[in-house]
Amino acid sequence: MSTYKFLHAADLHIDSPLRGLDKYDGAPVDEIRGATRAALENLVSLAIEEKVEFVILAGDIYDGTWPDHNTGLYFISQMTALKQAGINVYIVSGNHDAESKITKKLRYPDNVTVFPSKKPKTIKNDELEYSIHGQSFADSSVSENLAVGYPTPTKNHINIGILHTSVDGREGHANYAPCTLRDLTDKGYDYWALGHIHKREVLSEDPYVIFPGNIQGRHARETGKKGCTLVSVNDGNIVAIEHRDLDVLRWFGCEVDASGLSTRQEVLDEISLRIEKIVDDNPDMILALRVRLVGNSEAHYEIVRDKENFFNDCCAIGLGISNSIWVEKIEHKTTTVIESTGVAMDKEILSGIQERANQRADSEEALALLTEELSDFHKRLPPELLKLEGDDSLNDSVAIKRFIMDAKDLISSHLADGASQ
Repeated sequence: MSTYKFLHAADLHIDSPLRGLDKYDGAPVDEIRGATRAALENLVSLAIEEKVEFVILAGDIYDGTWPDHNTGLYFISQMTALKQAGINVYIVSGNHDAESKITKKLRYPDNVTVFPSKKPKTIKNDELEYSIHGQSFADSSVSENLAVGYPTPTKNHINIGILHTSVDGREGHANYAPCTLRDLTDKGYDYWALGHIHKREVLSEDPYVIFPGNIQGRHARETGKKGCTLVSVNDGNIVAIEHRDLDVLRWFGCEVDASGLSTRQEVLDEISLRIEKIVDDNPDMILALRVRLVGNSEAHYEIVRDKENFFNDCCAIGLGISNSIWVEKIEHKTTTVIESTGVAMDKEILSGIQERANQRADSEEALALLTEELSDFHKRLPPELLKLEGDDSLNDSVAIKRFIMDAKDLISSHLADGASQ
């Protein structure tokens, strides 16, 4: 029996288009756009350093269509580096790979095996006693259960299945190649190398059924550490699995509870403490933070009255802690209860404003009507005001909803000040 290691990664999304970055002042645009390539280079370096026998890539190498061959040529160069190190690569195409006509025409070096899409195929290595089973996507929307058609396990081999799938459905992901966990565990394989879900999940340990997550977070919804799974095999048994980080830029949701905080400065101080903790836990890493303020706080109106200045203060705090910090956005979810000696009318006015604003913001019909009403006004705005307006357009119902909620906060804050005097 032999001892060896292999790497399992998925959802590389090389050169994933990250649109709209230029609108963010201070955003590390070059680092973000180059992050997927840097993460792949880290994967190749890890494979060589660990002297793995092979690398599994469980789909979505690319990000759909791409305008030229540069992305594919770059990937081939990385696969060639693995070839020179004597490392084989086993790939199934996922839904994004199947979208691209260019992808299907690429010629990979001979250490790379891309599994066919018509039916599952098995690659056997009798010397190391392993069998790898896989099937690629034929097109970008596979609705049938591919897992049920995978072959029976090879006797006296470690059996590994590669599959791009959602498994029992996953919130926020299309239900491609749907199957159940039971479909996989009953197959008799030792390890299922899955792809498609961008968050690491170990669905089973007997047998192993693992989503490694993507190798690099691409936006604020793909938070935390990203990387691959290193698997160790000894005497015909999987003896260890471990996550290995590959990302070069890490996204975090930084929730700050402002409950009990009474001033704007106290909230900023709390944000500073949270950011310092994240930096300490993630040394030598470019960090993109989305700060979410929650809780019932007396500082609510002081903060929402001037969100732009508050955001700039948060950016300054981040840069004061580390020049590798980028505060991407502030989400204002705080609330307040007006504690004052003001007359009852003030509370009625506040309640009325909140109710009407929420009704408008939550009604698609009301937003559509308001968008139509403002359309002519928007056309008459002088060019210099349109530049100031930026991406928040009066032709956009989403932007108008944002304007409504900002106006509610601003009016309420002034009324609250008046009630408390």
